[in-house]
Amino acid sequence: MANNNLNGLSRAEAAERLKQYGPNRLQPALQRAVLLQFLAHFRNPLVLVLLAASGISALTGDVTGALIIGLIVVMSVTLDFVQAYRAGQAAERLALKVAVTATVLRDGQAAELPVMQLVPGDVVLLSAGNLVPADAHLLEANDFFVNQAQLTGEPYPVEKRALPADEAGRAATPEDWVLEAVDTVFMGSSVVSGSARVLIGRTGSRTALGQIAVSLADKAPPTAFEIGTRRFGMLIMRLTVLLVLFTLLVNVALHRSLLESFLFAVALAVGLTPELLPMVVSVTLTRGALRMATLKVIVKRPSAIQDMGAMDVLCTDKTGTLTEARIRLERHVDAGGQDNPQVLALAYLNSYFESGLKSPLDDAILAHEDIDVSGWSKIDEVPFDFERRRVSVLVQRAGARRLVVKGAPEDVLRLCTHYQDPAGGTVALDGAAHQRIEALFDSLGEEGFRVLGIAWRDVPIDHPHAVVSDESELVFAGFAAFLDPPKVSAGEALKAMAASGVAVKIVTGDNERVTRHVCTQLGVTIEGVLTGSEVAAMNDDALRARVEGVNLFCRVNPAQKNRIILALKARGHVVGYLGDGINDAPSLHTADVGISVEGAVDVAKQAAAMILLENDLMVLHKGILEGRRTFGNVMKYIMMATSSNFGNMFSMAAATLFLPFLPMLPLQILLNNLMYDVSEITLPLDNVDAEDLASPKRWDMTFIRNFMLTIGPISSLFDFLTFYLLISLFNAHESLFRTGWFVESIATQVLVIFVIRTRRNPLRSHPNRWLVLTSLGVVVTAMLLPFTPLAPYLGFTPLPLSFFGLLTVLLISYLVMVEGGKQWFYKRLMRA
Repeated sequence: MANNNLNGLSRAEAAERLKQYGPNRLQPALQRAVLLQFLAHFRNPLVLVLLAASGISALTGDVTGALIIGLIVVMSVTLDFVQAYRAGQAAERLALKVAVTATVLRDGQAAELPVMQLVPGDVVLLSAGNLVPADAHLLEANDFFVNQAQLTGEPYPVEKRALPADEAGRAATPEDWVLEAVDTVFMGSSVVSGSARVLIGRTGSRTALGQIAVSLADKAPPTAFEIGTRRFGMLIMRLTVLLVLFTLLVNVALHRSLLESFLFAVALAVGLTPELLPMVVSVTLTRGALRMATLKVIVKRPSAIQDMGAMDVLCTDKTGTLTEARIRLERHVDAGGQDNPQVLALAYLNSYFESGLKSPLDDAILAHEDIDVSGWSKIDEVPFDFERRRVSVLVQRAGARRLVVKGAPEDVLRLCTHYQDPAGGTVALDGAAHQRIEALFDSLGEEGFRVLGIAWRDVPIDHPHAVVSDESELVFAGFAAFLDPPKVSAGEALKAMAASGVAVKIVTGDNERVTRHVCTQLGVTIEGVLTGSEVAAMNDDALRARVEGVNLFCRVNPAQKNRIILALKARGHVVGYLGDGINDAPSLHTADVGISVEGAVDVAKQAAAMILLENDLMVLHKGILEGRRTFGNVMKYIMMATSSNFGNMFSMAAATLFLPFLPMLPLQILLNNLMYDVSEITLPLDNVDAEDLASPKRWDMTFIRNFMLTIGPISSLFDFLTFYLLISLFNAHESLFRTGWFVESIATQVLVIFVIRTRRNPLRSHPNRWLVLTSLGVVVTAMLLPFTPLAPYLGFTPLPLSFFGLLTVLLISYLVMVEGGKQWFYKRLMRA
């Protein structure tokens, strides 16, 4: 298997090995046959009970009834399966758009390929920000540091380097690979700095990560949407059990057929259960994902769409989000505040020879001016890390060695004992000079500059390596000052966020003066400021008490960002986090909605639930509105299921108390339920009113329960009125009674969606035309059924024409009364 060719495999060899070893993924998604996927939908307990009841009915001689019940069950399951299958296919297509790739050498040429196509023997090029795509040995390494906390739990980067062939630990068996091996990297580790060429040794489930059966990211905790769905399911389950037990007891007490009573109770349970909810949620979320893709937002986890709609706090970095991320070097000043070419020369040396984690600031330094460094050679480097916040390069020229340090001004200045005067001489850094330099740093910050401190130190010619302890007794050279202009669109986007009820909190590693300057230019009111040092001094309780009134967190490290997000979540907020760097990955995973951008490092994209194809807050704002639109349509179905639908089923159960026969046959209840489900298939396409998009939306079980208790009784009242009129005006026998109530039940249950779907007057809120067509189509079908050849098999009989005149009056009265009840409910809600 081993291949020591530095140019990698040929395409033909790779194809053969892909067949031999399979795709490079931890837990292959076993795609079951479509038939098995379809049969899996029959595992619903209610469906199994119905099928059992159909079998019992057939054994008792009612073959026709059994066939009809079975057909309706199969149609319902098929409807659910088709929608779920289509939703899954769409979600899979979207997921492929953000598949993580790796730079692989094939036929000696570098190519970007999905990590799933990697095979043992491939040669992969890695650099800062990449995820290690499989277990591999290092062939070449340059200041290469990785974080393998995924496997070891150790948060600090470790150095990896290539070893000579006779020392390299290329173990023959997977069990022999050890995490401590200096020349080995493992799937799931992230490259913190440097670059390397590695030889893939193990892929997929054979990797260390696969052996301990974990994925690249921990399974996320249940989202607010998933918790809400579960609670809603429990509410419906309790109501269903109570009504079914009540119905069974009544029918048994009245000595009715045990089989018929059982079938009636089971059918009632189906009528009460919103079995279409998973399909409505799935289709609505998938349609939301497709719409968001057109808005330049790729959704990796569909349920995150609803979480986006519920989000009321967005934490974001400053650079690239509020600013253009086109950083320019504007000034290079010495300790006296004068532009000094020696400061630029030192900064250029550091950035030119730095091979680790380069930043846009390095690019700005190198782009500012070409400086001849041909006389210099690099000896060693202490790479940048997020704890030290600096990088040091050891260089040599003409028999002299110098350590050049660049980093966060406070940290660099703290390590200096001297400073460089304009003539190039060194002067002791006393208290007065220290204060002058700090004042210069503050003044640059006030002007909106992002600042790096530059320092140096000469070392003996025999000094072999650069180590962290060398960063002491430095000579302060000056500051490199950069400008990153605010985005023109950011100010408008922040205003739109605020108007939509989303509080934006800026969480940045930059200093507070620069961040304040950017906020002032964007018109952002600063409510409060916390620095990283202040966050570090607080315990979690103190931080929870402060985060609410603060919208500017400056000079914070990754761990502190994570604490801030946890504190906001502990206060009941739904928190989104927008980040694109290695140090953003923990926060992206912790947030309710992790959002990254297309140009982000692999680690960030892996941790995020959504990927913005354009790093613009206005794009994100459109995504938030889409999340609320999606949630709004899901809630419409839920409010239907818990009001009109529940009212009808309650009426049916109560009617068994005074009617000498069952108010509706079991198969009629099932048909009623199926037709109602068909009418709501287009609900995910419906329009949503502007006021429903104006603020974050969350599950509220109290709201759902109270709405049910307000609208449900109105539905039951009209059902009982229909019972009375059918008996008193039409002297309805069993078949006519059931037919009349079936038509009335469908008409009221379906048409009430046009009242419930909006808080407005229904005439001032326009539904989607497909919802109108399916709803009216189902009602017309229900009215025509008693006059078709199917009527005798369904237990229907033709209705007198006068019934339809009565039905029209009942419908108008019902819808007007529901509208009145709805307006009373929302007014009372507003007063509360």
